[in-house]
Amino acid sequence: MTAFPESHVDLLDAPFGTLGTIDRRGLPQLTEVWFLHEDGELKLWLNTGRAKTRNLRDRPECSLLVLDLENPRRYLEVRGRARIEPDPDYAYAAKLGVKYGMDLGGIDGPGESRVVVTIEPEKVYAVDVSR
Repeated sequence: MTAFPESHVDLLDAPFGTLGTIDRRGLPQLTEVWFLHEDGELKLWLNTGRAKTRNLRDRPECSLLVLDLENPRRYLEVRGRARIEPDPDYAYAAKLGVKYGMDLGGIDGPGESRVVVTIEPEKVYAVDVSR
């Protein structure tokens, strides 16, 4: 596992990040997502019907960019591969809900399901061009 630099570890508590995936035509697709830094891992909880989830199933290469909202010249980018695990019982909803102060158990419509996506970092870029 690639370690997160101490200088930017505070950004792992940010409210959201920008997930970059690659669509079927080879073009980038960006989406704002909620995420959780847990036990040294970055995890997302995604609806299986969304383009970003389909993209990750087809091509697991991805990037998560976390911008420092108080200093936009400082950010953390994590590039890696997605590991996707089903979450049919919404077990991860409670963990993510703690961070966001919400009950996420009934967030999806009928017939929809969720997966837990763990980003396995290959490169981590801690950038601060404000200095």
